Amino acid sequence: MTLQEGTETGPFRRCALSREQLPKDALIRFVASPDGEIVPDLKEKLPGRGVWITADRASVAEAAKRNAFARALKQAVKIPPALAERVGQMLNEAALSALSLANKAGSVTFGFAKIEDAIKKGRVRALVHAADAAEDGCRKLDGKYAAIAGDGAIAPIRIFTADELGLASGRTNVIHAALARGGAAENFIAAAERAQRYRGAADGCQASLGRKTDKE
Repeated sequence: MTLQEGTETGPFRRCALSREQLPKDALIRFVASPDGEIVPDLKEKLPGRGVWITADRASVAEAAKRNAFARALKQAVKIPPALAERVGQMLNEAALSALSLANKAGSVTFGFAKIEDAIKKGRVRALVHAADAAEDGCRKLDGKYAAIAGDGAIAPIRIFTADELGLASGRTNVIHAALARGGAAENFIAAAERAQRYRGAADGCQASLGRKTDKE
């Protein structure tokens, strides 16, 4: 069934930039505020006609450059400065907020030794490494996790700094964390993967931005 222009029903939406029909989760909704400024609607609850753009930084930046929002809405709009960067910040904030909730729910394990023990007991759904973590610690935990999880293994999340992870969890210098199974953890994983896809970050232990110990 062909998606009608402008419709917001069903699981698919049309990207206003590429014109591709994609699953809703692969796009970001934008609306025009009462004064005509384009506003990201990550929760997809704001009133008004939505403009859907593929959920990656390059697409949002190109949509702003080409004024795809005005064409889709058929009205003059104001594009806020650095819109693509702002969306990335909002996605990061949403993911870190979800991590905080998962931690409060008791779904997060911290500390290298405690994470190793959780992996051995089959209690780890996904691993989180600080972007500035040392590679050796990442490889050790990833290898142990992959051996236990097998085909069910999830690529480690590594897009937040140790400081960001620490602020979200109320701890100091968080280098590694592990998510247990459960709704709160799954919400964080989904939000983090969305933020990762948006910025185009590679999966797994990528080159570190700096070096820290793996004592946390």
